[in-house]
Amino acid sequence: MTRGLVLGGGGITGIAWMTGLVAGLAEAGVDVRTAEMVVGTSAGSVVGAQLRSGTPVEELYAYQASPYVAKPGEQVASISPSVLARYAVAFLRGRGDSRRMCRALGAYAVAQTRAGRTPTLEERYAAIRERLPSLEWPAEPLVATAVDVATGELRGLDAASGVSLLEAVAASCAVPGVYPPVPLEGRDHVDGGARSYVNADLARDCERVLVLAPVDRAIGPMRRASEQLAGVRHEVVRPDARSRAAIGRNVLDPARRSISAEAGRAQAADVAERVRALWSD
Repeated sequence: MTRGLVLGGGGITGIAWMTGLVAGLAEAGVDVRTAEMVVGTSAGSVVGAQLRSGTPVEELYAYQASPYVAKPGEQVASISPSVLARYAVAFLRGRGDSRRMCRALGAYAVAQTRAGRTPTLEERYAAIRERLPSLEWPAEPLVATAVDVATGELRGLDAASGVSLLEAVAASCAVPGVYPPVPLEGRDHVDGGARSYVNADLARDCERVLVLAPVDRAIGPMRRASEQLAGVRHEVVRPDARSRAAIGRNVLDPARRSISAEAGRAQAADVAERVRALWSD
C-alpha cells in the first residue's frame, strides 16, 4: 500500500465537513479518492463508502450542502450529558486499557437498547441505507471499524469479513448509548470510535497517510492520530475555527449539515498545498 486515507468519526456534521473538504481538495487538483486504502470510523465509514462508490464528489457535496428539511415527527439525536457521563465512567474503568474501556462502553450500549432508549435496529439500517449510494462492497480496499462488545477488540470490517457493507457501516456508526449495537455473526458490535476517533493505526502499512479528523482527541487510552502514526509519513487535517463554529456542539444535528460542508470546502484551500505535498510526490 502506498497512500492511505483515514476518515474519522464526527457524526452528521463530520460527514458533511469531510465531504466538503474532499470536494475542495479535488477542486484544487488533489484527488484523495486515489488512495490505495481507505479506513473509516463511524462518520468516516459513511464517507469512505460514498467515495468508493464512484459517485462524483460534486454530487456528494451538493447533497451535503443542500438545505436540510426535517421529516414529520423526526427527532434530532444528540450525545447528551448523561451519555457523556457514562463515557467518562468507562474511561475511568478502562484504567488505560482500551479493551476494558470498550467493554464498559459496549455493556452500556446494550443496556440502553434493552431499556428502549435507542432507535430500533431496523430504523438504523434504514437511516444508513439512505446514506449509501451502493450496498455492494467496492472493488477498492475499504475498511469500516467497529468494536466487539464482548471482547472490546477493534475489528476492521472489509469485503472479506463476511458481513454486508450495510451491516459494517451501521456497526461502525453505532454510537454507544445513542444507537443500538449491531449484531455481526451473532456478536454485538458498536462504533469503532469507542476505541479511537480515527483508528489511524490500521493504515500504518501505507507509506503515507492522510487523516481527515472531525474529532482527534487523546482521552484515557485513546490516542491522537499522530501518535498512532508515529514513524509513518502523514498529515492530519482537523476543523479550523470556522469549521468548528459551523459544526457546533451537537455533531448529530442535521440542521448544521450544509454550513459544515461549506466550511470544509472553504478550509480545503488552506490545506491543499500540504496535502498535495504528501499525496502527489
